Amino acid sequence: MDKVKKQNENLLIRLNQSYSDLSKGQKRLADFISAHYDQAVFMTAAKLGKQVGVSESTTVRFAMQLGYEGYPEFQRALEEMVMNKLNSIQRMQFTYGRVPQGEILDTVLQSDIDKIKMTLEEVDHNAFEMAADLILNAQRIYIVGIRSCEPLASFLSFYLHMIFEDVRQVQTNSASEIFEQLIRIGPDDVIIGISFPRYSVRTLKALEFANNRGAKVITITDSVHSPMNVYSSCPLIAKSDMASIVDSLVAPLSVINALVVALCMRRQDDVKKTLETMEALWDEYQVYSSDEINSLDNASKIKGKYSGKQK
Repeated sequence: MDKVKKQNENLLIRLNQSYSDLSKGQKRLADFISAHYDQAVFMTAAKLGKQVGVSESTTVRFAMQLGYEGYPEFQRALEEMVMNKLNSIQRMQFTYGRVPQGEILDTVLQSDIDKIKMTLEEVDHNAFEMAADLILNAQRIYIVGIRSCEPLASFLSFYLHMIFEDVRQVQTNSASEIFEQLIRIGPDDVIIGISFPRYSVRTLKALEFANNRGAKVITITDSVHSPMNVYSSCPLIAKSDMASIVDSLVAPLSVINALVVALCMRRQDDVKKTLETMEALWDEYQVYSSDEINSLDNASKIKGKYSGKQK
C-alpha cells in the first residue's frame, strides 16, 4: 500500500491492515492502542513503550511502520481520531476484524469486564456522593438520554420512580420537545444527562437550558473531557467502548445501578412503603397473574396446557 493512500485512512484501519506485518512488540503496541487509544493519546513515545514493555525506539519504528514520518505525526493522527471518534463502519472493520467467529462471545464479555474494572479504578467517589445528595434534595428530577442511551435513561427513571414522587424522563424526538418538557425546570430541580460517543447535541442543549435556569446538572458520560461536563455539577465517569459495532454500556449501567442502590439505602423507609403499596396493588389487580412465570415447573405446565390446543 503506498504512503499517500495510507495517510487518507483512519489510524485504526491502518492498524488492522498492517497488524500481520508487525513484530511481537509492535503488536503489543497495536493491541494497547486499539483498546485504550483514549489513554494512549496523552502518552509520549517513551511512556507508551513503557506501558506495553517495549523500548522508545520500537514505538517510533511502530509509528513509521504504519506510514507516519515519526511519532509526532502518529500522535497527531491519534488526537484527530479521538476528537472525531469513529463511525459505525470503522468500528466494525477495526474492533472485530481479527477476532475469529468462535471467540466473539469471550472477546465481548472480556471487553465489558475490562470497562467495569477501568471504571472502578477511575470513579470519583466524591462526585458519586454529591450526585446522590443533589438527587435526594431535588424537588423534581429530570432524566435525559437519547439513542443508545435511552434504555439507560428509562432504567434509571423506572427505579427512581420507586423512591421519589416527581421523576420525569425527557422524551427527545425533537429539540422543541426538549424545551417544552423542561420549561418549568428551576433552581430546586436536578437534571441527569446521559451521553456517550458519539455525543448527543440534543442532550447537551437540554443540559445547557437546565443550567441556564439554575438547575443542578449531573452527567453520566465516558470522560472528564466529555462536552457534557461543561454544565455538570458532578460528572460520573463510566467507561464505554467507542470502538465497537454496538455501544458497550455495561459500565454505565453498573454506575446507574450503584446510584439507585445508594439512594434506596438513604430512603429505606420510603422505598419500603412504596414497594408494599405496589405489591398490594399487583395482587389486587392481578397484574402478574397472567403474564409472569415464576419457575421452570410453571412454564412446563403452561406449555402442556396450551400445546394440545394448537392446530
